[in-house]
Amino acid sequence: MTRELDESLDESMLPGDPLELFARWMADVVAAGLPEPSAMALATVSADGRPRARMVLLKAYDGDGFTFYTNKTSRKASDLAEVPRASLLFPWYAIRRQVIIEGTVSALSAAASEPYFHSRARGSQLGAWTSRQSTVIGSRDELDDRYAELSRRWPEGTEVPMPGFWGGYRVEPQIVEFWHGRIDRLHDRFRYRRDAAGGWVAERLAP
Repeated sequence: MTRELDESLDESMLPGDPLELFARWMADVVAAGLPEPSAMALATVSADGRPRARMVLLKAYDGDGFTFYTNKTSRKASDLAEVPRASLLFPWYAIRRQVIIEGTVSALSAAASEPYFHSRARGSQLGAWTSRQSTVIGSRDELDDRYAELSRRWPEGTEVPMPGFWGGYRVEPQIVEFWHGRIDRLHDRFRYRRDAAGGWVAERLAP
C-alpha cells in the first residue's frame, strides 16, 4: 500500500486521448487480479430529479463510448429514456485508482445487441427472459417457476432468442476523470473534457 501511495500520475503520463489511459489502467487492474475489474457504478437521474445508482458490468469500450447491457424494464432504462445522461465510476480502490466518466447515453439497436446476447451462457439468456427487472414479484418461486417454464420452451441445443425488452446502451464520454491516490490525501486528479472542436483538453484538479 505504501509503495502504491508513493506512485504518482503527472502531466507527462497523459496521452492525448483518455481512452488510452483508461485501457492502460484497465490492464493494470486485470494484471493485479482484482475481482470483477469491469464492474462500474452507473448513476442515472429520473425526470423528476431522483438520483439512482447501481453496479453493472462494462462489456465493451472504444472510440464511440462505453457499453453495457440491461433489461429495458429496469429503473435504469426508465431513467435513461427520460434523461439520456449518466455517470460511470470504476472503483479500483485496491490499487488506489478510480475513473469517473460523464456523458450522453444512447440505446443500441437490436441488431447491435444480439451478438453479445448470444455470446452469454444459456442460463443467463434464460434469466434475461425470466426477470422483468425492477418489477414487483410475489416470491422467489415465481422466478424459479418462470425459469423452469422457459427451460422447457427452449431446451438445451435450441437457440434462445433475444427478448425485445433487453439490449445495450452506450455512454459517449464528455468528461473522463482519473484519480490516483497519494499520501496525506493529496491525490492526483486529472479531468479530460471535450472542447468546442470535439477534441480533448486535460486539466489537473485539486484533490
